[in-house]
Amino acid sequence: MTFPKSPIKLIVGLGNPGPEYERTRHNAGFWFAEDVAHEIGGSFASDKKFFGQIVRGSGGRSEVRVIKPQTFMNLSGQSVAAVAKFYDIAPESILVAHDELDLEPGDIKFKFGGGHAGHNGLRDIQAKLGTGDYWRLRIGIGHPRDSANAQQPVADWVLNRPRRDEQDAIEVAIERALALLHFLIAGDTESAVKQLHTKPKLKAGSSDAPAPAVKASA
Repeated sequence: MTFPKSPIKLIVGLGNPGPEYERTRHNAGFWFAEDVAHEIGGSFASDKKFFGQIVRGSGGRSEVRVIKPQTFMNLSGQSVAAVAKFYDIAPESILVAHDELDLEPGDIKFKFGGGHAGHNGLRDIQAKLGTGDYWRLRIGIGHPRDSANAQQPVADWVLNRPRRDEQDAIEVAIERALALLHFLIAGDTESAVKQLHTKPKLKAGSSDAPAPAVKASA
């Protein structure tokens, strides 16, 4: 499969603002965005014209921005479209990190293009950008039908906290994606997809080579 080779210039973490939502499953995209900001050594700052909190960083010769929309989930596209328009960022250079019901906690996948599958954040982004041709990072949170409370409404499921073991699995998955950040910023999306979708094989005493440093810019 051939993927767009455009460097990722905008990383969007989806979630809902406010402490009451901070650790809920629906905020998995925020968790990834916060880890990216930490990786590039930057701090989020509120920007009203972008309807969100944003940070800028660079990796090599490429620049990347990370935003957490503060519009609530179903209006996320307002923030994404504002940043994309202001900085002239094409949809294929945007990565949206979001919670994914159809993947188990610990599973995580890149995807380019497609529909919104009922996810209100993706729905609004697609409407505001006028296309679904952007990158997604699908962070598995599981589905209530596979839980002990199979009748729990999806809306309740996503707005509740994951169990401790689920949270740990989600955090490990996010770390795997974070380790591929340098590929994304360089436009080597094929390597990022291949490595993320290959289950890690751990050997005793082995260690991965460190990724190139990604630094924040003023």
